[in-house]
Amino acid sequence: MNRTDRLMAILLEFQARGELRAEDLARRFEISVRTVYRDIQALSEGGVPVVATPGKGYRLMDGYFLPPLSFTESKAALLMLGGEFVRDRVDAELRRAADDARAKLAGILPPSRREDVARWRREIAFPTFGRLADDPGLPRLRSAIQQRRVVRLLYHAYRRDAPDERDVEPYRLVNLFEAWHLAAYCRLRQAPRFFRLDRIDRLDVLDERFTPAERHAVDPDHGEPIRHLPVARIRFDSAVVRWVRERQAWTFLCEEQDAAGPIFVYALRDESALLSWILSWGSAANVLGPLHLRARLTQEARAILFRHAGDTNLDDPSNIHSAPAITVSAALP
Repeated sequence: MNRTDRLMAILLEFQARGELRAEDLARRFEISVRTVYRDIQALSEGGVPVVATPGKGYRLMDGYFLPPLSFTESKAALLMLGGEFVRDRVDAELRRAADDARAKLAGILPPSRREDVARWRREIAFPTFGRLADDPGLPRLRSAIQQRRVVRLLYHAYRRDAPDERDVEPYRLVNLFEAWHLAAYCRLRQAPRFFRLDRIDRLDVLDERFTPAERHAVDPDHGEPIRHLPVARIRFDSAVVRWVRERQAWTFLCEEQDAAGPIFVYALRDESALLSWILSWGSAANVLGPLHLRARLTQEARAILFRHAGDTNLDDPSNIHSAPAITVSAALP
């Protein structure tokens, strides 16, 4: 930290915390007490009203606040909440930056605004599920994206027996469904792909650089170009339509409407993942097309039935109704 930044940071510390001793500031900024004395002198010569109290420390004169920023309580609270949201989802380096930014924001707020912001923070929360900020790959991938470097991944794709090696051109980190994903052009698949960070068994940042091009363009709605893919159309029972909208698969594209009600349209980006999601709705889901997806769903439902039929009396209607997998099979041809 250069001296100019440190002087500003010391000023913000005073505004945020009130009275501070030279020893406190020395420990906070990892400098000597003698350097603190020189910095306080520099602030005073620059017109900042620093008051020294023997035996207690330094503070700013009452009524002094750093111009020219001015926030309403709602604007300040949103900035603070946004900082906290980001802080809990990034790596250690960015967490420190987020903490510093939040401290500076708090420092320029008068006491009445701080109380309002504290109330907002109690009333609105963004809890973090999982351990997003602990992924060791985040800082290395951020650096690779900034430097436009090719990354070699040992990646274990969903439900594959073993990982495979891929060289990718990374261009974005995406926080999706409480997990970090790397958006990159995959040279193996010759197409843009999302790579979930906790499925990366090993990553190496190569010396090779790439030039941003059209292949790195992403769909603003979905993070990658999925609208050109084949689609599946699914109708759901009216009793679950509301909950389907709440728990949408990430490849959802749009709703269509006919006389019988809404039809949900999904890109077939990862057919196995979509199949698992459809099965979670049991017999309330009816795949209208394509036919090969209906066939896969039927095959999977029959496999479930075969696995469980040995200890289930299918002649007893109560057993059939208690087994969602069986009713799925019965609902399909």
